[in-house]
Amino acid sequence: MGRTIALATLVAGTLDILFAAILSLINGREPAAMLRSVASGPFPGASDWGATGSALGLLTHFVLMAIMAAVFVLAARARQMLIEQPIKWGVIYGFVTYVVMNLIVLPLRFGVPLPPKPISIATQLFAHIVLVGIPIALIAARRLRSR
Repeated sequence: MGRTIALATLVAGTLDILFAAILSLINGREPAAMLRSVASGPFPGASDWGATGSALGLLTHFVLMAIMAAVFVLAARARQMLIEQPIKWGVIYGFVTYVVMNLIVLPLRFGVPLPPKPISIATQLFAHIVLVGIPIALIAARRLRSR
């Protein structure tokens, strides 16, 4: 189970952070600044910490992704239906992670204004569903079915 969580974390975390870096570049921001922003969640001063803040941001991102992967894998072990239809449940789980992060966690931590802009909703839903939820569910299904 630990290897399944690790693989899901690595794949979904890499896809998601690459997408975030591309969005940063499209919006005229440096990916390193985006990573420092991620780090500033648990480490409020990280925005001013240069490369250390960026490294902490990457670590923070993958820790959050490991939690997301672990929650799904543990749920899939308990509920066989999650691995019988991984695309369906990956979409649902991606949507749930979007709601938790963007409507609960970020507003509580950063005071992000609600409602978000439509483009933000679209890009974040894409990332959470296609790059996080579905890959985690597919990896869990493949790895847990073989047991």
